[in-house]
Amino acid sequence: MLKKTIAVICIAALLFTGCGKKTSTNNNSNTNSTKNEQKKNEKDDQIAEVPVLESLPQFSEMKDGEEYAVMKTTMGDIKIRFFPEYAPKAVENFITHAKENYYDGLIFHRVMNDFMIQGGDPKGIGTGGESIWDEPFEDEFARELHNFRGALSMANAGPDTNGSQFFIVQAPIESEEIAAYIDKQVLLMEEQGEGQSPQIAIDKYKEIGGTPHLDGHHTVFGHIFEGMDVVDSIAAVETGKNDKPIEPIVIEDIVFETHKAQ
Repeated sequence: MLKKTIAVICIAALLFTGCGKKTSTNNNSNTNSTKNEQKKNEKDDQIAEVPVLESLPQFSEMKDGEEYAVMKTTMGDIKIRFFPEYAPKAVENFITHAKENYYDGLIFHRVMNDFMIQGGDPKGIGTGGESIWDEPFEDEFARELHNFRGALSMANAGPDTNGSQFFIVQAPIESEEIAAYIDKQVLLMEEQGEGQSPQIAIDKYKEIGGTPHLDGHHTVFGHIFEGMDVVDSIAAVETGKNDKPIEPIVIEDIVFETHKAQ
């Protein structure tokens, strides 16, 4: 069962991002060895310049007056906070669409238990949607934000193709084997030059789960702070072809409220 869960996550990641193949060859040339060593030293110098990340915004206390969204679905309410300082265009796009009732009546067209739930497509099949600028907008990756369980992220068809579709990460942490998988993915991200993953993020993935293999591929711009039980219920519904729920799960409305510090 565990291997099946990992396989589902990996396959879903390919559906989201497309697939690439990284190859390597062994070469005993002294010249190539010297060049490789120089590149390694340059990379080490760059990593050394990155300041240590001591906190994760997704789990910080909400500020007095902070605006958040309440996504009202046919299965319950989901409360979302946003991070415009790290992903300004993604936040503006989602909030503007929501306030203009773009998402009202749309369904979660793709749900995969122990992975994510996806919505935001007017066609309801995963091929539609547009940004508020009527054209795709660029990715916004920040080392402060990650695809932890509860993250709100942009769904896309490849680099810089963001429109209106989004997903909420639902993947849990279930065992030491999954934790080891997370460590492996984080190391791969570093080796492929997709950004340094701070230890604090690795530890958080181990604690609560998530999809680290989507970091550097999908912009994180919000996080669920209440209603993950609703997300879990949506993810667990019976699905048919292309992971579409048999019974439609509808976003009825998205309203905005202001946090008041106690």
